[in-house]
Amino acid sequence: MADVNTASAAFLATIPSPDQGVWHIGPIPIRAYALCIIAGIIAAIWLGERRWIARGGTKGTVIDVAVFAVPFGLVGGRLYHVITDNQLYFGPGKNPLNALKIWDGGLGIWGAIALGAVGALIACRRKGIPLPAMADALAPGIVLAQAVGRLGNYFNQELYGAHTDLPWGLEIYQRYNPTDPNDFLNGVAIGHVPLPDSPVHPTFLYELLWNVGVALLVIWADRKFRLGHGRVFALYVAGYTAGRFWIELMRTDSANHILGLRVNVWTSILLFAAAIAYFVLAAKRGPREAPETLWSKDVPREDSAASDGSDASVASDGEGASVAASATEGEAHADVAAVPDTVRDSAADKATEDPKPEAEK
Repeated sequence: MADVNTASAAFLATIPSPDQGVWHIGPIPIRAYALCIIAGIIAAIWLGERRWIARGGTKGTVIDVAVFAVPFGLVGGRLYHVITDNQLYFGPGKNPLNALKIWDGGLGIWGAIALGAVGALIACRRKGIPLPAMADALAPGIVLAQAVGRLGNYFNQELYGAHTDLPWGLEIYQRYNPTDPNDFLNGVAIGHVPLPDSPVHPTFLYELLWNVGVALLVIWADRKFRLGHGRVFALYVAGYTAGRFWIELMRTDSANHILGLRVNVWTSILLFAAAIAYFVLAAKRGPREAPETLWSKDVPREDSAASDGSDASVASDGEGASVAASATEGEAHADVAAVPDTVRDSAADKATEDPKPEAEK
């Protein structure tokens, strides 16, 4: 009995993994990883739209930019993953076509940012708006989307660290797929049989929490210092890479190395330095972009229309009122002039003879 209680206590002191990350509705697979990516994109667009409008931009512009940026970003993220982890797809016994199976996981954030920026640039050029300003509006939403996306890694039982006895250790289980014994990703955990290193450091959770913190930091700094010209985006890159550096060192999944360090560790170091340099240099460009520079060229300016309308109102209340008053006065004179003299004289005589109203008679 004591052994059972000890085992129960040990289990309750850890984080259990989901039994599976894929469900089927008939022949259609519903993948948690894909749902998390979609939810993250929606969150990024929602927050980016609110921030863009608050900075003076046109409503709906972020959605228009996302139409270009999201597909480019997905392709870029997959390319980065395939290039940096090419041993998973190329070589003896590997199927290169698996590189196209984006639904099985594997998106490199820096490839997504790089090609996503190309898509955003195309959209911004079409709209006539500055890309750095758009990047500033989107930055907190992007890192928030990354946080949501990390939940997909949780369902896939991937991107975890070494064994740990900490209370928040992550339990990882063997999953079985009867149609393909080697396809653990699409399998189901039966009996909660732990893997040898379980429990492990939930590095996906560390990064999730770090990303939420970076999003809050970026929003706070932007409000307090009114950052512009891409400095908000640079702050996001610096904050994210600072966390990715130490979290990447904790991961135990397979990855390519350069001089003894994982590729993403080097990427984090280089991008952190570049982001800090840009943040400092961009400060010389002066205050945040003026709101009128953020208005899409294909949308009539509402503030200009309102300004024109207000000027017209002033004219109506000023010169227009005078003209209306003169016209009214002229019409009154014309009416009086049109009354025959005999009628006017008769009315005047009657008023003199009987000045009291009828009610007083």
